[in-house]
Amino acid sequence: MSAPKSSYEDLQENIRNLKLPDIEVWENKYSDRTYTVDLEIPEFTCICPKTGLPDFATILISYGPHKSCVELKSFKLYLVEYRDVGIFHEHLVNKLMDDFVAACQPHWVKIKVIMNPRGGIGTTVEAEYKS
Repeated sequence: MSAPKSSYEDLQENIRNLKLPDIEVWENKYSDRTYTVDLEIPEFTCICPKTGLPDFATILISYGPHKSCVELKSFKLYLVEYRDVGIFHEHLVNKLMDDFVAACQPHWVKIKVIMNPRGGIGTTVEAEYKS
């Protein structure tokens, strides 16, 4: 006997097309300089697509700005939208990467998602991008 299918599971088929609020940017006046911006989001939440229960995570982002930097309020609003999204951890880090790169087109970015243990297993997923 298999477990009943969660209503969140079907979202995984079109996760790349999931529409979330835009991540706004502002013009980097120091685009001629190489530097790093580190972001830490310690209270991220989304939904487990199998159980429908909440997942909690810390997200760490390091990036090298190019012509623009991420505007933090809009990024916070973007992240809050995941509270009602059923998403696998691996899909989460890749969706974050796609949207982050599309918004600010950095020289490089590294995104690390550290999920709180679920069923006694902690998960950490990382992705990197270089232009």
